[in-house]
Amino acid sequence: MRVSIAVCRSDPPEVWVAREGATLARVLAVSLVANTRPEQIGDPHAVETLRRALLDERWDDAVRAWIEHTGIPVDVYDDVDIVDEHALDEDHTAFEIRMAPLFGDPEREAPPLRPVDAGDRRAG
Repeated sequence: MRVSIAVCRSDPPEVWVAREGATLARVLAVSLVANTRPEQIGDPHAVETLRRALLDERWDDAVRAWIEHTGIPVDVYDDVDIVDEHALDEDHTAFEIRMAPLFGDPEREAPPLRPVDAGDRRAG
């Protein structure tokens, strides 16, 4: 499964996860932008810009304007894999580690893989 993630670098930080970027933009518009008090923005023109973007359902514009006017960064990561035990079991992990760049030194011998007992094989 792939998701979109947003991290608001406020104090304390806030994190949101959605299955699609468009959904995440709506969540941020509601959770961040719409829940901001006008006095937190200060500038009446900026407040009106935020309101108009929300009413026009321009979620990305609303979030960008919120970041600009509050100075609080929001990092968005689209199309992120969610990894579970089935995707990265112990055997796969052991293999990937040995193939990783950290073990790519030609002068260094890679550590041996642990033997797998035929009865220990996991169904995939």
